[in-house]
Amino acid sequence: MSKLGHVVEAVENYNRFVEDEVKRARSDKKFGRQMLERWDEIKRNIKIGTAPTGLKLPRLALPEIDEAGDITRYLLGEGLPGEFPYLSGAYREMYLEPWQEPKIELGSFEKNGRKKNGQNKNGHAENGASGLTKPKQAEEPTRLFSGLMLAEDTNKRFHFLSAHQRSKRLSTAFDGVTLYGIDSDADGVLGKIGEGGVAVDTVEDMMRLYDGFELGSPNFSASMTISGPAPIIMAMYIAAAKRRFGPEVVPNLRGTIQADIFKEVQAQNETIFPTEASLRFLGDMMEWTTRHMPRWYPVSISGYHIGEAGSTPVQQAAYTLSNGFAYAEMMAKRGLSADEFGPRLSFFLDCGLDVEYIALTRVSRRIWAIGMRDVFGAGPKAQLFKVHTQTSGRSLIAAEFRNNLTRTAAELMLAYMNGTNSSHSNSADEPFTTPSEEWIRLSAHSQAILLEESGIFKHVMNMLSGSPGMKAVERAVEAAILEEFRQIESLGGVMGAVENRYQRSQIQNAAHRYEEQIYNGTRPMIALNKYRNEHEEMPEFELARTPRAKQQLQVHRLQQFKKKNAKKAEQALEKLIGVVETDENCFPALMEAAEVCSLGQIVTRLQEVVGRFRPMV
Repeated sequence: MSKLGHVVEAVENYNRFVEDEVKRARSDKKFGRQMLERWDEIKRNIKIGTAPTGLKLPRLALPEIDEAGDITRYLLGEGLPGEFPYLSGAYREMYLEPWQEPKIELGSFEKNGRKKNGQNKNGHAENGASGLTKPKQAEEPTRLFSGLMLAEDTNKRFHFLSAHQRSKRLSTAFDGVTLYGIDSDADGVLGKIGEGGVAVDTVEDMMRLYDGFELGSPNFSASMTISGPAPIIMAMYIAAAKRRFGPEVVPNLRGTIQADIFKEVQAQNETIFPTEASLRFLGDMMEWTTRHMPRWYPVSISGYHIGEAGSTPVQQAAYTLSNGFAYAEMMAKRGLSADEFGPRLSFFLDCGLDVEYIALTRVSRRIWAIGMRDVFGAGPKAQLFKVHTQTSGRSLIAAEFRNNLTRTAAELMLAYMNGTNSSHSNSADEPFTTPSEEWIRLSAHSQAILLEESGIFKHVMNMLSGSPGMKAVERAVEAAILEEFRQIESLGGVMGAVENRYQRSQIQNAAHRYEEQIYNGTRPMIALNKYRNEHEEMPEFELARTPRAKQQLQVHRLQQFKKKNAKKAEQALEKLIGVVETDENCFPALMEAAEVCSLGQIVTRLQEVVGRFRPMV
């Protein structure tokens, strides 16, 4: 039995444990009394906040229960936010406004009832004095995604998007040439440079990409959406940071690189090395960054692309979680403890409009916590399912495209109901082109409206959690995920299922069924197959294209870089290949090569040694 089979057993055993404890709370008076006393203590310690209208609200909403068994089921089966098994949230407070508590100093009142610090006897500020302890500003969960043309063009877009953000959280999309590890001066790719993402060939491009941002700052994080050549791009990012801020910046670098090879093989196809070699390069990077970059997530285990390829929500969660457990098993075999690598794993999920999404992330968080604790022996930090959510790209349609604003807003609501750690909202014009500034600004504002303007999430934790409907979906989703785990386990675990093309075939079947449902009308798509405006004229959009002059500039820069570093590049590549042919971790040699070699040079030389990816038939 693989680790995944043990995870199934662990979840089932934990569910039985919870029910046994519920029975114990009802039959053992002493234990039942202890649970009631704990419940009373929890309720006593909940702070009360005030909405702008003056309404007093608890900062944590709890179910109205007072029976020992029900309390036990809630505390053990769900857990308070930030407590095992984390169904309610990875952290105690997620999107809440910082707690403000009046700060009153003894002896600060004068005889006339006025405070020395400018407050009257009722504690209200006068003449601009606040009278409140300064709250700590929480980090916004909004993550801004961009990638277009050359590095300086994307950099300009980054500065535009993050102008009003306290925290600079930037996600980067790379062009197809970069995603496949090909240099911009390769034959036949000129017209693809900077299309659908940013072109990055060298460490100099990486420096242009994040110019003007404080890479080692606690308020800055970079996320890079790339998998096949991810270790090389990661090495370039480190090299660029060292050039700007010195070697001491490396432990302070904060962010994520996608790097998830399993989802490429299962769904997306951007794989450039054979699976075994890809996992070796990824494992080397994960091991090195785990030891030397404590604030970096070296893999984002990605369900989003699985969902966008056509999977059902349950398939997306099941394949993402099983891939995560496979990576955990891989790192454990390298001799790292779960408490070393576990906190450095992150996840990335899609959020569409199917009913499963009302609870998908909540259930995933619970399964991950139980599996990591009971199968891998992980402590609390390594049990956390830290997840980024993106609204569904495939839910966006061209017909009456402004409706996409509503679709995305509904998907954001579901994502925040699930307690996502960060989120990206798609733009309404994406069915036509790379998002324009107008529509991407509206997309970012949709999150600000939900989190800052509305009071839905900023006053009370668990505001929309725990309804009977949500609980019913949770139970059904968990059972369906475990059934998928059993099927994968029967095929020999994740690698065995991959070799049998199980995940890919299931995704393809689900995608076909999804399209059939649209065409026969059983899946309503407003303005497409229902309530369609037959007189609608398709709007005209200016396509975002990279000018030929910019594409030629990228080629020229790359050729100059290669010419300048020709001798050093050859030496660095020889050293890298020498390490790859041993069992030694090759990431340090890869970082050296990234200083003087282009992406394509490194990929080409590595492929000469390990080969190219060939799809399994």
